[in-house]
Amino acid sequence: MSFIRRASRVAVASSIHGNVQRRQRTRWAAEDQAKAAAQPVTPIPDLPPLPPQPGSEVSMDEKIEQLTKLGELKTAGVLTDAEFETQKARILAS
Repeated sequence: MSFIRRASRVAVASSIHGNVQRRQRTRWAAEDQAKAAAQPVTPIPDLPPLPPQPGSEVSMDEKIEQLTKLGELKTAGVLTDAEFETQKARILAS
């Protein structure tokens, strides 16, 4: 009888151990997700605009095309309002 008793105790202990591991894994995964969601997104620093190249004046058609693409990016949610205004001013200044 002692063999059966020992085997049943081992089976119960193994089952409990597995349940504890599964609960810990689930809890730690939830904590990791919460930490990742709480971390602020590091913004990409704005680079200063390049100085205009001599003799490389941008035509009005190219500016309109660039502004159209910029508007599409803002509408798609890729650019924030501040980024949009910065890039728009850069295009219009060139």
